Formats: sequence, structure tokens, C-alpha cells
Amino acid sequence: MFDDRIEISSPGSLLPDISVEEYLNGQISVFRNPIISNIFFRLNYIEKLGTGIRRINEAYHESLVKPKYRVFENSILVILPVFNSYLDLSEKENEIVKCLNKHQLLTRNQLDKMIGFHKAKTNRVLKKLLEKDMIVKNGKGKTTKYQLKK
Repeated sequence: MFDDRIEISSPGSLLPDISVEEYLNGQISVFRNPIISNIFFRLNYIEKLGTGIRRINEAYHESLVKPKYRVFENSILVILPVFNSYLDLSEKENEIVKCLNKHQLLTRNQLDKMIGFHKAKTNRVLKKLLEKDMIVKNGKGKTTKYQLKK
């Protein structure tokens, strides 16, 4: 556990019948040990069988930060960001971040229209987000576009 994330490492590779894409999309569920899975289900340690990745993705759907999955030959690493890692943003900064999260790449003028800020206010908020290393600035002049840092 870290301040900004939780990392879960699972020994063992994916089963031969499951591709990495199917695993990451939560499309297929095959139990390694159906007997243990059934026991955990009956003891109410798990709610549903084989829905973990899909449920994680659904939980982070509206989140600014997304979980990361790393599938190795002999293990799987799941990195779950802490939901409140952007609590230090102001209300105005949050509005811009949400727009950029939804639309990916926007000019300052597009942000003005979407949020209803004036040019000077948008520029101030964008400058703060750049200082906080939350966004990236691409280009110069009127064609400058902003996007969330990945």
C-alpha cells in the first residue's frame, strides 16, 4: 500500500485459454480452483465469481485516474490508484480536468465555452494545472491544445 495507490501482485500466469485482452476487459472468467472459489463465495468473502476486473473497471469509470494492469509471464500486477489523489485541486481546476478527461484534447477557447470562464481565468487555472504537472500543453498561440498528463 502506498499513499497514492494499492498494488496487488498475483503469482501465476493467465490460463492458456484466456488472452490478455479478454482478461483486461473482464470478458471471460475461468477459475484456477473452483472448489476454493465456491468456498469463498459461500463464506461471503467474495460477492460474485469471476467479476473482479470488470467491477474494478466499472468502479474507476468516472475517475480521473485509471487502474493499471501488468500481465507478466509468471505473475499479474494490478495497480489501483487512490480515488482521492486529486483532492488538492480547486473547484475551477477540477472543472477543467473533468473537461479534459472527457474530451482528451482542447484549446483554451474550447474550454472557455464549455466551462463559461473568461480567457484570463482559464489561463490562470491552466497555468496552475501545468505547475502541478497535471496537464500537458501542445503547440503555441491560438492552436495550443491541452490534455491530461498520462
